[in-house]
Amino acid sequence: MAKQTGIIKLKGTIGDISFYKSADGHLARAKGGVDASRIATDPAFQRTRENGSEFGRAGKGGKVIRNAIRILLQNAKDKQVVSRLTKNLLAVVKTDPTNPRGARTIQDGNMAVLEGFNFNTNAKLGATLFAPFVTAFDRVSGTATTDLAPFAPTIRIAAPNGTTHFKVVSGAAELDFVNETSTFESDETAILPYDGADTAAINLSADVSANSVLPVLQVVGIEFFQEVNGQMYPLKNGSYNALMVATIDTV
Repeated sequence: MAKQTGIIKLKGTIGDISFYKSADGHLARAKGGVDASRIATDPAFQRTRENGSEFGRAGKGGKVIRNAIRILLQNAKDKQVVSRLTKNLLAVVKTDPTNPRGARTIQDGNMAVLEGFNFNTNAKLGATLFAPFVTAFDRVSGTATTDLAPFAPTIRIAAPNGTTHFKVVSGAAELDFVNETSTFESDETAILPYDGADTAAINLSADVSANSVLPVLQVVGIEFFQEVNGQMYPLKNGSYNALMVATIDTV
């Protein structure tokens, strides 16, 4: 890898040299690697094909989850959430004790690995919301609940500067990784004042299919607002909002 110098910076390929721009500046490197057709057929690359298959499965699973919780995720995510989630799902795939290497799946792995995953590393829920909460999922009815006892926001929430209000959000996603589909429902509090007075007890619920045989993922989060002239505005465009995988329930 070489760094381009001079006034004119190139992009593209000339002969066997590729020119491109990265976070490290304008770079150039020689084309290399093994031919794709050889990787696809050569027995020497069997492990490579297996790894690629499982990585692809993790990537598709991450998309299923992100699409499922999009309504909440759009308000609480960082720029690396796609790669971080894929990495965690690949770890789940590798815990599958049933299928052979290369055919291991998310749903047959230990999905509890995802518990505690924060979608926004700039605002982790455990470092933001200090009020204890309890989540539960009734698979027979399909109801997922999140409960918080009354608490004083200024004591139990580490809010960013400028916060005047907040809300607690929760949701449940029923995930079909085989067909790459999902169902999702969420619930949230009203926009509450960020002050020293105790809130009322918070009881949130969301329903997915009754008697489902699919994995169900529950998320809990908090969003911050600033009131200006009677209007509520998401604080810093949501960059301080937190959203976390609270529990995973599998059959």
